[in-house]
Amino acid sequence: MDRRTFISFAASGAGLMLLPAFGRNVFAAEGGSKLILSDAEWKQKLTPQQYDILRREGTERAFTSALDKEKRKGMFHCAGCDQALFPSRFKFDSGTGWPSFYDVLPGAVETSTDYKLIYPRTEYHCSRCGGHHGHVFKDGPQPTGLRYCNNGAVLKFVPEKA
Repeated sequence: MDRRTFISFAASGAGLMLLPAFGRNVFAAEGGSKLILSDAEWKQKLTPQQYDILRREGTERAFTSALDKEKRKGMFHCAGCDQALFPSRFKFDSGTGWPSFYDVLPGAVETSTDYKLIYPRTEYHCSRCGGHHGHVFKDGPQPTGLRYCNNGAVLKFVPEKA
C-alpha cells in the first residue's frame, strides 16, 4: 500500500467515526408515519442522557437501568416516540447489565453497521424516530440466537393490564 492509499484509507475511517456526531432526525416507519423533530426539539423532549443515547449514539453504563431487572408482562417502547419495540416475552437476562431481547416486533427497528470500535457491529435504531437503542449480537438464546442489547434509559416499559 502506498502512502496516498494509506492516507485516503485512514481519512475515510476517521470520517466514518464522526458520522454519529451529525445524528439522524428522520426515519420512516414501515408502512407508516415518521417522527421529524429538530435537534432543539429533541433536546427539549428528552433528558440529557436520553438525548445522548438516542440522538448521539451514546451508551449508558452497564447495570444502571432498572429495566434490566424488569420481569413483569408488558411492552417496551421507544422513549423518543413511544413506538412499541419489544414484548416482555422476548426479554432475557444476558448478564451484560443492559436489558436484552432475543427478538423485536416486525418493522420496529432498522439496522446499520457501526465502526466505532474499529470492527463492524450491527447497531439498531427505532424505525419511527431513528433513535439509537443499541447493538444486536449473534450470541442470544434460541429461537433466534440474537441478543438485542438495549440502553434501558431509552426504553419505556408499559405493563400489561391485569
